[in-house]
Amino acid sequence: MTRYRITVEYDGTGLSGWQRQENGPSIQQALEEALHGFCGQAVTVFGAGRTDAGVHALGQVAHFDLAEAPAQKTVRDALNDHLRRNSDGPRHIAVLTAQRVGDDFDARFSALARHYEYRIVNRVAAPALDRDRAWHVLPELDAGLMQEAADRLVGKHDFTTFRSAHCQAKSPVKTLDVLTVERRDERVFVTAQARSFLHNQVRALTGTLVRAGEAKMSADDVSDALESRDRAACGPTAPAHGLYLSRVVYPD
Repeated sequence: MTRYRITVEYDGTGLSGWQRQENGPSIQQALEEALHGFCGQAVTVFGAGRTDAGVHALGQVAHFDLAEAPAQKTVRDALNDHLRRNSDGPRHIAVLTAQRVGDDFDARFSALARHYEYRIVNRVAAPALDRDRAWHVLPELDAGLMQEAADRLVGKHDFTTFRSAHCQAKSPVKTLDVLTVERRDERVFVTAQARSFLHNQVRALTGTLVRAGEAKMSADDVSDALESRDRAACGPTAPAHGLYLSRVVYPD
C-alpha cells in the first residue's frame, strides 16, 4: 500500500461538512467517490479537521492508502477530473497537491497546528459576492477593542465557555497560540492558531470578539466569561459560512 497526502480547497456551501454522513453530501464522500472512480478501490480518506456544514477550506489536509503507486501528479489530476465530471456531486472541491508520504503520516494526529480564519464584512450594505463566504455585521466594529479582548484568550485555558454542547473532546483545556484581529477597509479578519480546537470554538470566540468590537463586552467581561466556564456567558456562535480552515502545519 502507498500512502498519499493531499491538500484540498473547498467551498462548504450546501455541503454537510467534512465527514461522510447520511443527511447530505460531504467533502469526504466526494473524495472517496472520486478515488473509487479513479482506481476502483473502496478508499477511506482521513482529514486533518472535521469542518462543520457550511465551513470552507483553503488548505485542508487528508491522507489515504492506495494499493498501487501512481505518480503524484496523476493522483491530483485524476481526482480533480472525477470531481468535475461527477454531475450529481459537488463541483466546488479542488485537490491542490498530492504527494507520497510514509506510512507513519496521519493527517490528523501528525499535525502540529491548525490555522483558521474568520471573515467578516462590516458595512451597512449586505454582501452580494460574499454572502455565503463571510458574516455580515452591520454595526461598526472597533478592531482595537476586539484585539484587547482577544489577548485575554491567548494561552492555555479551560475553554468550556467556548465549547459546543455536542463537543466530543475529552478535555476542554486547550492552548490557543494565536488570536488576532485585523481590519482591511470594510472587512475584519479573525485569525486563530492552535494544535487543536474544541467543536465550534473559533466561531464562539469570534462571536464574543464581535460583541467586544460593538462595545457590548469589555476585555474584562471576556476574561470573566472565560473564567465562568459557562456557555451562556460569551457572545453568540458566529455563522459557519464565515469560517475557513486555512492551513495545517506538520513537522516537515
